[in-house]
Amino acid sequence: MTGFLFELAFWLVAPVWLLMIFAPNWRPTARIAASPLTVIPVLVVYFTMAIPVFPELWAAIRSPDIDRFRDLTVLANGAGAIWAQVIAWDLLLGQWMYFEARRLGIRPLVMSPLLVLTILLSPIALVVFLALRAVKARSAAEARSRAVQPLSY
Repeated sequence: MTGFLFELAFWLVAPVWLLMIFAPNWRPTARIAASPLTVIPVLVVYFTMAIPVFPELWAAIRSPDIDRFRDLTVLANGAGAIWAQVIAWDLLLGQWMYFEARRLGIRPLVMSPLLVLTILLSPIALVVFLALRAVKARSAAEARSRAVQPLSY
């Protein structure tokens, strides 16, 4: 059952990822991606896996220590709960990136590979996105400042 739940965690969020990557301009995609409820199914998986190992989970959180954390991840439910938590946070991060990209006018051809990278290696994808966001925001600010400068004769 634990192996099934481990795999299920990703498949529960995969439809949202697929929409943001392959149908970013489709109106229902924005409506679905705007909902924080998209993570509820994977959080159900998280709680299903976390509750049986709650004493070990609480010990690892209450007093963070690499050995306690390792003890938690040795347990199938412990590793599965951590996996489900990562899946949920990655989706929320991907949703934020999706909307920030739309707000800043970053093209889907740029964002789609970045969203795939977010699924695979979200910390790296976040750094790349933050850099892209900064460049895009700076160029937008420069364009606005050029547009409002008075003409000199």
